[in-house]
Amino acid sequence: MKTIGAAKFKERCLSLLDQLDSEGLVITKHGKPIARVVHYEQEFADCIGSLRDKVEIHGDIMGTGMRWNASAES
Repeated sequence: MKTIGAAKFKERCLSLLDQLDSEGLVITKHGKPIARVVHYEQEFADCIGSLRDKVEIHGDIMGTGMRWNASAES
């Protein structure tokens, strides 16, 4: 795993994020680890659109299925 000082990380943050590998990057301050930067795992990204053409809509999905009178007094 690569390590980098906080000052260097601050200078090169955006380019370091573009080059981030699967192990990530440890940020140090005075030689001691203070943070670890890793890729954010998007666990559910594969689910998006996976039910396309498999779901059928029946009826009004925006309604409650109940009739009501908005001008009725309680």
